[in-house]
Amino acid sequence: MAGKVFLVIPLLFLAACDFEDFDGQRYKEDFHHSYDLKPGGRLEMENFNGSIELTGWDRDTVDISGTKYASRKEYLDAMKIEIAAMPDSVRIRSVRPTASGWRSNMGVKYVISVPRRTMLDRIVSSNGSIRVEQIESKVRLKTSNGSVRAARCQGDIEVITSNGSVELADFKGGATVHTSNGSIKADGLRGFFDATTSNGSVDARVIEATAGRPVKVESSNGRVSLAFETPQIPDISASTSNSSITLKLPEGVNARLKASTSNSSITTDFEVAASGTISKSRLEGSIGSGGPVVDLRSSNGSIRIAKN
Repeated sequence: MAGKVFLVIPLLFLAACDFEDFDGQRYKEDFHHSYDLKPGGRLEMENFNGSIELTGWDRDTVDISGTKYASRKEYLDAMKIEIAAMPDSVRIRSVRPTASGWRSNMGVKYVISVPRRTMLDRIVSSNGSIRVEQIESKVRLKTSNGSVRAARCQGDIEVITSNGSVELADFKGGATVHTSNGSIKADGLRGFFDATTSNGSVDARVIEATAGRPVKVESSNGRVSLAFETPQIPDISASTSNSSITLKLPEGVNARLKASTSNSSITTDFEVAASGTISKSRLEGSIGSGGPVVDLRSSNGSIRIAKN
């Protein structure tokens, strides 16, 4: 059955003579709409110059609240919100004016509630942050010049951003995260973790790793700090340039260590049965009875393997 496309025509809350400031803009327009969505349905979004907040709840309904804002009323009126709603999917798109001469600052902010098991198939924004909470399905997020935060979620997540930080908290599932000029922080992970950043640090605490799935972290010009709560670790690969690596492991862990750095040193709290060349900047050998490969590489930074 073909879906219907709705054009949301909101009420104007600010008169032309109202000089209330809203994010540096003089005019704003609030809108609200609600649609039924089957369990396990899909949500897609495309936005510009504005934040997106998505929260899961125990209703089979997508509730959309938002605010358009601009410096002039004609710019505000020219922006449109398009929503295509079907029983198993909802698509939302902020449409900026296409005519020449539209150079004003303008944008849209969203606050949306969705069924917890909704697949966030493609959530895209520019110049705005994205926040996701209490979702129990696959999540794909992309923004530029904005931060991303996901908390209390279950299911695989993919995050891409530039010039912004990424934060995951109390997360269960696989996490693939890429950012530039921003830090990555993951606390309370249960699953696999693949993170890449430039000019930013990576801090992650893994409560329970996914068997057979490696943890991979890569940074340039940023430190790397990884901590594992249980001895059952996967293969671990961490690399950085111009900064340090700290890996914290619990007592009783078994691993095969490969660590190397240039222009710095390697220290460890564990006894390592060395194999191959040993020097201040290179260490290979077994921790305990050996096992998963722990590969740590840095240039111009120290490496430390510590006990929790």
